[in-house]
Amino acid sequence: MMTTTLARWLQALSSFGLAVLLAACASQPPPSKTELPFDQAVAQATDGLMVQTQKMQGFLGRMGGKSGVVLDPMIDAGSGQQTAATQLLQDRVTERLATQDSIQVVPFQRANLDKARYLLTGTMTRLAVDQPRGPMEINLALTELAGGKVIAQSSAVTRDEGLDHTPLLYYRDTPVPTKDRVVEGYVRTSATAPGQKADAYYLERLAVAPLIKDATSAYNAERYQDALAGYNAAGDSAIGEQLRVLNGIYLSSAKLGKTVDAEQAFGKLVAYGIANQQLGVKFLFNPNSTVFWSEQKISGPYPMWLREIAKASAGAKVCMDIIGHTSHTGSVAYNDTLSLQRAKFIQQRLVGEAAVLGARTAPSGKGFRENIIGSGTDDAVDALDRRVEFKIVDCGVMQAAR
Repeated sequence: MMTTTLARWLQALSSFGLAVLLAACASQPPPSKTELPFDQAVAQATDGLMVQTQKMQGFLGRMGGKSGVVLDPMIDAGSGQQTAATQLLQDRVTERLATQDSIQVVPFQRANLDKARYLLTGTMTRLAVDQPRGPMEINLALTELAGGKVIAQSSAVTRDEGLDHTPLLYYRDTPVPTKDRVVEGYVRTSATAPGQKADAYYLERLAVAPLIKDATSAYNAERYQDALAGYNAAGDSAIGEQLRVLNGIYLSSAKLGKTVDAEQAFGKLVAYGIANQQLGVKFLFNPNSTVFWSEQKISGPYPMWLREIAKASAGAKVCMDIIGHTSHTGSVAYNDTLSLQRAKFIQQRLVGEAAVLGARTAPSGKGFRENIIGSGTDDAVDALDRRVEFKIVDCGVMQAAR
């Protein structure tokens, strides 16, 4: 009899919890498109998140105190990078959540993933890339770790006034953009409506994210030995084959003077790109030219990069479109021409390494039409806009188009 009563009580409790969850999910307010100063936009987004969870948090509070929340570092949705602005967003959101009685933000560590109830993610998104200082949307989402369901999502639009979009050191140094399927899943999760599942691919690889976070923090602090150890530990995991990890192993090895290890690591970056049909590389050129950036600290590794790209693509017997991009300065026609010239220059260098690539590559230029950042500042902020992409294409189609 007691067992039956207990079972009914647990069933009722479960039903009540589900009802509260559904009620909280149903209370998502419509997103506001009003452009606000940054601090006001952060407050609106954060408070909107908490309003949706108020009833559920009250219930959970009665069941045993504060609910633990882990925060996966916030990023720019377009580039996948952490910037000074996304760091400021993260700090402001954390400060505001610290005033809440029902939740507690705990360090993003592997042990806390097993104990915390919720995962917090957040992004900043430029609403129009062709407007360098146009408004940005903040998206925050709270995901229940046990079930993988987003329980609250909130957004706000901020004016881009005084925000610093310079990438953090690691992201400034990465040769290959880090926006892979894991990062794309993070971005999707941050914009997922309450009641829907968070991105499965992202969640399946969440366990290694604290290692990546710690390694990246070490790199940003110029503790390269610690960074390399962290990235290697992440890479040894079954879920560690990610662009953030591969970039990190390459960068840390290079900083430590481990030339052979760095070259092998870059080769793995290239292999990853070929396997996933696309590889973007940040080749920087002197202004208005097809000459690589004069500063050896920047362009010194480029010959090795080209050698590894040529070796891997020739060995894989793939065909590639080589696509040049430029930042948003100057006329459309000028940038179309310049980006094509740079793509042709890269093609020539690759053919010099592997002659077979002459028939397997085709150069083209996109100018600034496919900018990721769009600031037109020609500095570290928009370095991704001056990339060269290698897209794997069908060899038959390429030959037919010649």
